[in-house]
Amino acid sequence: MSVINPPAAGWRGKVRYRARVLLAEPTTLIGLLLIAGFGYLVVAPLVAIVSDAVRVQYGDDFRAGAPVGSGTSYYLWRVFRSPVSGDLFWEPFWHTLVVGVGVVVFAVALGGAMAWLVTRTNVPGRKFLAGALVVPYMLPSWTFALAWLTLFKNGRSGGTPGYLESWGVRTPDWLAYGALPMIVTLGLHYYPFVLLLFGNALRRLDSQLEESARVLGARRGQAMRRIVLPLLLPSLSSATLLIFGRVLGTFGTPYILGLPTDYSLLSTTLYRSIHTRSSGVAAVIAAVIVLLGVLVVLVDMRLVREQRRFVTIGGKGSMDRATDLRRWRWPAYAAGLAVFTASVVAPLLILLLSTVTYAPGVFSADNFTLKFWVADKIPDAVGFPHGLLVGGELYEALWNSVRIVGLSAVLCGLLGLLVGYVVVRSGSPRIAGTLRQVSFLPYLVPGIAFAAAYLTLFAVPRGPIPALYGTVTLLVLVMVVTHLPYSSRSGIAAMMQLGKEPEEAAQVVGAGWLRRMWRIVIPIQKGALTTGVVLPFISGIKELSIVIMLATAGMPLLTTLSIHLVDYGYTQQANAAVLVIAAVSFAVTYLAQRLTKSNLSSGLGG
Repeated sequence: MSVINPPAAGWRGKVRYRARVLLAEPTTLIGLLLIAGFGYLVVAPLVAIVSDAVRVQYGDDFRAGAPVGSGTSYYLWRVFRSPVSGDLFWEPFWHTLVVGVGVVVFAVALGGAMAWLVTRTNVPGRKFLAGALVVPYMLPSWTFALAWLTLFKNGRSGGTPGYLESWGVRTPDWLAYGALPMIVTLGLHYYPFVLLLFGNALRRLDSQLEESARVLGARRGQAMRRIVLPLLLPSLSSATLLIFGRVLGTFGTPYILGLPTDYSLLSTTLYRSIHTRSSGVAAVIAAVIVLLGVLVVLVDMRLVREQRRFVTIGGKGSMDRATDLRRWRWPAYAAGLAVFTASVVAPLLILLLSTVTYAPGVFSADNFTLKFWVADKIPDAVGFPHGLLVGGELYEALWNSVRIVGLSAVLCGLLGLLVGYVVVRSGSPRIAGTLRQVSFLPYLVPGIAFAAAYLTLFAVPRGPIPALYGTVTLLVLVMVVTHLPYSSRSGIAAMMQLGKEPEEAAQVVGAGWLRRMWRIVIPIQKGALTTGVVLPFISGIKELSIVIMLATAGMPLLTTLSIHLVDYGYTQQANAAVLVIAAVSFAVTYLAQRLTKSNLSSGLGG
């Protein structure tokens, strides 16, 4: 249906004709440009970090016994075999495994129980519980860590004491810091993963399978073990692996709850190595985190393919009959409400109370104050000598967060839609397949490892690319790339549902590619574009693992401001900053759900 005339005679005519064809249908060219751009922004940082792990870095030439830039195995030896390898790698590695497995067990047990409650029972308030129980994931992950520290903090770390210590209860180190607090707080943050994935699988499970087993004499426990759980194994395994992969890249919680007792995970060890300028060691540790992340996602992808063997959706006779809890209906509702209280209400209330009291845990009238919010001067607070709302630090961080995250979210949404367009419309299967895989690659890399890779690549000038460390450009780039898998998958799914007919009709009347995109594709796909913008914004506004190594003192964000206040020991102001982040996250999530006419708990209950 092309309106382009045949080429004129001669090579000049052929060139003009090919140029006109390219301008009229530039999908292939755009695909090649996207592959080249993503190759540099996604693949090159990973190559750079692996390269740094096997090349002598500046200042290490004497220890490595080789000139700077030459090949070496010194960093591999130092991380894995040297006398300090236990502190550098092996102890944090085992700590990461312990915390990761513990979080998985905690989140699966809690999230699985709640998923069964809101999808397979007649518990009262199913719709409310289905929505309320996913709220913890909207909060910054270290919200729970700060709440835990506010409650259980002992004298090992300085600053304001915890509630229990102010009441005369001496909390042991194992309860205040280390593995147990990390497992509980991260488990409370990540159990909505299980709730959503496991809950949707439970909702699709035909209850006739279970009832048939009961008719044949199987007890309820036998039917659950022999029929229900095997059918749900793929979704349960997927949730397990995704949570473990998230724990690999998380930073805030291990930093807050591990620093006082030097209980390090791989993420905090990586951060420490970079800040001590041990770039070669940091490169090795980052490469290990990347490898673990890749293995986790590859196993998950294998399980998703295996899921085809587990057909759980029935035909016309499929049933979704809820289990009658009888007299246990209201106790079950109370249990769900208790989980919501423990994972949302209690942490936020503890943080809020800490910001409006002088001494923790004392609730007399003369102990309440708003000075940590609005005081012009707070005695003995040298690093942050005023209330959070008074100085310019909060507003600068808020402005930086909104403009950087907002710009990256808009770019991410547009790129995601463009990737979807090229993948679906491209006439080249190679271009479509390559672009699809490259745009998904950042999903394989834990956040803090990707930040380390970007620091390696962009800290110094490389060819025509200047050093970008400390600039808005670098923060925008890393946020766009890390959230690209979500927006690109949204764009691909949306474009697969849009036929070519509207564009072909516009092309017949002479509309060029840009005009067709602006007047046809984008208006039709505004829902997918909105989702591709809003979801990266929600994730980015509470992001810490990615930005902690890339945001400088001159470029504070809300998340880095909160962590720096923790470093200063200003507990009240740090907690207040987290409440601001939570408020922004809630507001954006609410607006996103109104704009997209969707909700995070879609399909679970009610």
